[in-house]
Order: sequence, then C-alpha cells, then structure tokens
Amino acid sequence: MISKLTAFTQKLSPELQKIVSNFGWLLSDKILQMGLALFVGIWVARYLGPTQFGIYNYAISFVGMFMPLVNMGLPSIVVRDIAGNPLQKDITLGTTFILSLIGGFTTLILSIAIIFILEPNNNLLHALVAIIAFGSIFQSFDVISLWFESQIQSKNIIIAKRTAYILVCAIRIALIQINAPLIAFASTITLELALSAIGIVVIYQKRGNSLKRWKISWLRAKQLLWEGFPLVLSGIAIYLYSKIDQVMLGSFLVDKSQLGFYSVAVKLAEIFDFLPLIMASSILPKLSQLKTNNQELYNKNLQIYFDIMLLLWIVIVVPVSLLSHFIVTSLYGVSYLPAATILTIYVWAQFGSNLGVARSTYLTIESKLHYSVYFSITGAFLNIILNYFLIPHYQAIGATTATLITYFVVIVLVNFFISDLKPVGIMILRSLNLYHAVLRILTLFKPN
Repeated sequence: MISKLTAFTQKLSPELQKIVSNFGWLLSDKILQMGLALFVGIWVARYLGPTQFGIYNYAISFVGMFMPLVNMGLPSIVVRDIAGNPLQKDITLGTTFILSLIGGFTTLILSIAIIFILEPNNNLLHALVAIIAFGSIFQSFDVISLWFESQIQSKNIIIAKRTAYILVCAIRIALIQINAPLIAFASTITLELALSAIGIVVIYQKRGNSLKRWKISWLRAKQLLWEGFPLVLSGIAIYLYSKIDQVMLGSFLVDKSQLGFYSVAVKLAEIFDFLPLIMASSILPKLSQLKTNNQELYNKNLQIYFDIMLLLWIVIVVPVSLLSHFIVTSLYGVSYLPAATILTIYVWAQFGSNLGVARSTYLTIESKLHYSVYFSITGAFLNIILNYFLIPHYQAIGATTATLITYFVVIVLVNFFISDLKPVGIMILRSLNLYHAVLRILTLFKPN
C-alpha cells in the first residue's frame, strides 16, 4: 500500500508533491490532535458535567472575543510577504512578534476588565478568564510558525506543538483522577501555550535561525498594521458572528447546562475544521506564485480549490447529521443527549468554515482584504440581533438557527452584491455542480 502511494505521488509535479507532503504532515498532526481531543475532551466533559462544562466554555468563548488582537490579522499577510521576499524575513518576523506581544497584553487587560464589569460577583468566572487570557501572551511566539508555513515546511513545528499537547492531555487525565476543581483545567490551556512557545523557539533555533537576528522596524509595523487592521476588525467581527452565540448563551441563561449541550454540538460539528485550514496554509504560497507568473493557471487552480472545499463539506456533513444521536450518546453519554438535536442542525453551518477560508485565501492573494471588514461587521450585527431574539425563546436551538442564517448571508449571499467578490460567488455556484467539480479535481492527478 505504501509503495503504491509513493509511486502515485512521484507522478505529481515537484511543486504539487511539496504541497501534498506539507498537507500530509499537517493532516497527520491534526488527526493525532483530533484523536486526543476526542478522548481527553470527552473525558473532561463527562467529568465536569453539562453545567460546569458550560461555565468552562463560557470563559473560553469570552476570552476568544479578544484573541484577534494577538495576531493583529497578520498571519496570512506575513506568509505571503516572506514567501515573496525571504530576504526580509528577520524584519518581518521581529516586527510581527512585537505587534503580537502588544496584542497579547491588550487581550489580557481587556478580558479581565470587561468580565469584572459584566459579572461583578462571579469570582470563579473572574479567575477562569484571567488564567485563560494570560495564555495569549505566549501565543505571540506563533509568529515563528509563519516562517515555516511560508516555506511549506509545517512539519518543523508539529513536533513541538504536539509534544506540548500530549503532555497537557496527560495532565488533564491526572486532574480527573484526583478530582481537581474547574480552575485547574483552565490552567492547562495556558500551560499548553507556554510549552508550545518554548518548543517552537527551540525548533527554530535548531534549524539555523536565531531570534537575535530579528529586527524591529516601525515603518514595517505601520505597513503591517495598515494592511492587517481590516483583518483585526474582521477577526473580531468573524468571532462575533461565529462564536458570540456561546457568550450570549452563557450571559442570557441562568442554566449553564444549555451552553454545555451547545458546546458539545459545536465541538463535534467543527472537529474537521482543520481540513480547510491546512489546505489553505499549503496552497496559499503556490497560488500567490501562480497569480504573478501564470494568470490562466491561477484561475483554473483557484476554481479547483473552491471545488475541494465544497466537497469536503458535503463528505463530512451528511454522515454527521444522520448519525448525530448515536455520536453524542456514544461519546458523551445520555446526560448530553440534548446536544444531538443541536448537532443535527449545526453541522450544516460548516459550509461557512470551508467556503469562508477559501474566500479569505482569494482576498489575501488579490489584496482585497478590506472587504472582509464590511461583510464581517454586517454578519456580526446580524448574528447578535438574531441571537438576541432567538436565544430567550429557543435557547440553544435558537443560537443554532442564528448561526445558519448568518453564515449563509455573510459567506454566500454577500458575494453577489459586491462587484469585486462576484468571482467568488461564481466559483461557489460552479462548485455546486458536483459532477464537474470532481472532474476538475481529477485533472490535478493527470501527468504533465
């Protein structure tokens, strides 16, 4: 089997082999992470129960609102710039790191300040938010990962991150065995980020690079912030229209078990979200080069990229939706049974993830990222309004319905009302013809 797979990959072009190899490393990494997340995450959810698990996810979701400030909307921009101009990598990485570090401290301060205002008497929630938000400082070191992404060498950071993840998973299991309190599980989130940061730095140094060579350019910082600012606003807005439902469920409802059920459904529905993300990280550098060197081939491959994203969604969503009750009860137990109905509906919203990532790749390459702000803010307002009216009456099902409507408007419908985004709408429509989409994908494997 392995020999056949090797022979097959050797028929591909060198560039495509490099992309496939990088995708394979990322896929293997995510499968390992997914397996551990399922095993340990389910164990933690069962141990905490729906109510405590709901509070735990409320704290995570709350801090998540400010996380776009950490990366400043820069990852895709940095990958693009380093791939195009590797000689400037030390200035780009050094400047990006300082900006991310500032964003990390800002996230910490804002999270603590606002949760004290919103929940003045909830000391447990204050502690959970403070501990989780502190991890955003260590997340600044993820800028190193962008260098390896730009070289399509993601395997170099996988070992460091997964080692940290495996160690933290073992700690979480130990915490369950000793009947640890909820706050201990929040601490493991920050611990994982700290260990990952250390590992990434070590790997970077061993590959002949050095943090000491990094340089800070305030002119470069202005350039990055100018281009990244729309993505910061977009990131916050995207979070609001994709995750604000969990924050609002936690805020509106006294019974936090509803958020526990909803969190389980969301985690199961989003378990394969890593596929479009690693596909994008592997393809972005190649598409960026094609855009410069061969416009016709760029257009062809961009359409195939959208075809793959849509097919990924269909292949996953149908079985998950049909088997939702079996999946939830088998993994989480009958105490989480209400999550099954939520999962049946929510999983269909995953088209927003696949097609949203594909569109983001297009906007990055075409230098049209400013459009992200317009429809993201629109989506945020729409989702907040829908959740405001639906959650009090329909609880978690209301939040699910709000997400479906918002994703359809922001990811699909809006493309037909903005002239520069009509190519995206056309590519989505073409991808819906599954027969022709499959035929286009198969052309990738024809010998040159």
